[in-house]
Amino acid sequence: MTNGEKNGTAESCNCSFDLDLDLASGVQQLLFPKSSPVCNWSCIGIKNRMAQGVGGDYFDFITLGDGCQLIFLGDVTGHGLQASLVMGLLYGFIHRSAAQDCDPLRVLREINTFLRLFAKRSEKYDYFFSSTLFCGVINPDSLCMEYVNAGHVAPVVRRGDELFRLEPSGQPLGYFDQPELDLELFRLRRGDRLLLFTDGITEAEGRNGEQFGRRRLERLVRDHHEDHLDFLDEVFASLQRFGVSDPLADDCTAIVIDMHGAFGRHNAG
Repeated sequence: MTNGEKNGTAESCNCSFDLDLDLASGVQQLLFPKSSPVCNWSCIGIKNRMAQGVGGDYFDFITLGDGCQLIFLGDVTGHGLQASLVMGLLYGFIHRSAAQDCDPLRVLREINTFLRLFAKRSEKYDYFFSSTLFCGVINPDSLCMEYVNAGHVAPVVRRGDELFRLEPSGQPLGYFDQPELDLELFRLRRGDRLLLFTDGITEAEGRNGEQFGRRRLERLVRDHHEDHLDFLDEVFASLQRFGVSDPLADDCTAIVIDMHGAFGRHNAG
């Protein structure tokens, strides 16, 4: 085979891979909500950017039979196609589990058992069957949120001039047969802003190699008092101004929930 033929074959393979990646990205996007839930107790916004077209961040909102809202945001170990495959498994499993049981603690324990079944099949790939996950259930009447934070970066609640972190209440899923997981309760109030995010945002590096960091993100939370969707736009615009590369090095997802009233459907970013 001549060098020209080899180059042509390589280009053909690359083109085929790119088409497959585009297809996988399109399928993955079908899983994610295209708009936020319509509810009379909050404004909810989402913004997500995958580093390689597909990735391991996963999230959704599930309205339960009693009217409560289940919200989850997770981050599978790794990036790209490998992470997207595990993400797809988890996304479907969470929906199935939540349909049977709305207790976040039991849901996450079932997910951990599910991941461990796969991890034990291969020492070579066991590391990839792991994930951080924040899962909360908000009661719209009391605004009480029961949640489990399985090793995920701590969401933050802004209340006036105060910030509250919802620190991990357990270990990441998939590493241990019986991980330490605790159910926590946070009483939200009208006027609160809740931000969930993945570490792709805080660990994003600027031109000089410095990470964007949690301090900068929390400063945005503290200082920004405009519309929730404007806030999400500002978070990602701040990453760009900081000099974060495009395409991103890691998947970035942010979900903001403003606990103050009403209206209408908002598209996911």
